[in-house]
Amino acid sequence: MNLMPVPFLTNRHRYRPLLNRLATLFGGMDRAYAAVADQYGFRCNGCVDSCCLTRFYHHTLLEYLYLVEGVRALEPDLRRTVQKQALTVYTEMADADRRGEALRIMCPLNRDGRCMAYTHRPMICRLHGIPHELRRPGGEVVKNPGCDAFFNQCRDSGTTVYIRFDRTPYYRQMAMLETELRRKTGYTDKIKLTIAQMLVSTMNGTYEID
Repeated sequence: MNLMPVPFLTNRHRYRPLLNRLATLFGGMDRAYAAVADQYGFRCNGCVDSCCLTRFYHHTLLEYLYLVEGVRALEPDLRRTVQKQALTVYTEMADADRRGEALRIMCPLNRDGRCMAYTHRPMICRLHGIPHELRRPGGEVVKNPGCDAFFNQCRDSGTTVYIRFDRTPYYRQMAMLETELRRKTGYTDKIKLTIAQMLVSTMNGTYEID
C-alpha cells in the first residue's frame, strides 16, 4: 500500500472555503438520509457486522483534508491514540495483503462502536446503511439493498419496501468541489486510501496531526 505525499496539507487554511462548502453538502446529505431512515424506522446503533470493519477506499483530497481537520480537533491524548491505532491497522492490512489474505479490521477512528471524528467522516461512511441508488453517467441505475442491520431492524415491521434515496446528486456536488480543490493544489494523482492510510500518511514526515 503506497502512501501519497501530502505537502498541500500544510496550507490547509487556504482551502477553508471549500471545506465549508463540503460541510454544507454533508449537512444536506445527512438530513436527506435521516428523512428516509425515519420513514423506514431505521436507527444505526452499531452491530456485529459493523461497516467500520469494511475496507472502504476513499478517493478525494477534499475528504482527506476534512478528515484530518476532524482528527486535529480531538484532545491531544486521543489524537495520539488514534495515530497509534492507525499505524497498527495500516501495518496489519499491509501484512495481510502481502500474504494474499482478506482482513476485516476495525477502523482506527472507531471507539466503543462510535466514530471519534463523526462530524468529519467521509461520504461513504455517511451513506452506508439504508437502500439507495446511483445513476451512472450512461443512464444505468445501480441499486444497493442496504446493510444487514437495516434488514434485521426493518424486516419484521414490514418497512423494507424501497423508499427512493438517490446518492447521485451528492456525488456530483462532491466531484465539483474536488475539481476546484485539485485546481488549487495542482495535485493530479489518483487517490485510493483507507482511513488508516490517510492518517498514517499525515505522520509520515511531511505533515503531522499535532
